[in-house]
Amino acid sequence: MDGTEPRLVDDFVRHLAAALREYNGLRAPAARMRLRAAIHHGPVELADNGFAGSTVVTTARLLGSGHLYDALRADDGADLALLLSDDVYRSTVAGGHTTLRDEDFRRVAVQEKEYEGTAWLRVPGRPAYEPAPAGAGADRPWPSPGGGYDAGPAVHHEYRDRVSITNFTAPVDLRGGVVGFGNTDG
Repeated sequence: MDGTEPRLVDDFVRHLAAALREYNGLRAPAARMRLRAAIHHGPVELADNGFAGSTVVTTARLLGSGHLYDALRADDGADLALLLSDDVYRSTVAGGHTTLRDEDFRRVAVQEKEYEGTAWLRVPGRPAYEPAPAGAGADRPWPSPGGGYDAGPAVHHEYRDRVSITNFTAPVDLRGGVVGFGNTDG
């Protein structure tokens, strides 16, 4: 691992959440920007209309997951909902390569079109909710925010010199990793 994937999962997402919080702090509630994000990795091919391949499809299925919509719908103070593919989660968070902890995420089953797999849900600045015990029905709702928003440890400021968050409008190839972003208008 060359270090870019953990920085994307940890530092970039933390910076994105902080930038959204700052942007939304100046907006009326109806004008806030709320984003869904999905991170997966693997080979991609350049195609006539952008990028192609199973990595792009997996990222798109994660991004379209109802879990992201539900997390934002359940917590109207949240600005960002993130899904990591199981591979990304295991190689970064579970592998101990970020400042994030296992308890910052909730394991979810994603079934979108032909895609079926495990992913890891996080709403930065919010505690992950616990799934209901097996056989007990649906998961408990996302806890309502307890006031303050904790952006976590300081962001590495070199990202500000290299990445402009406002330029991400579609899946993007970021040094070999595909990142999916979308708004909540889905």
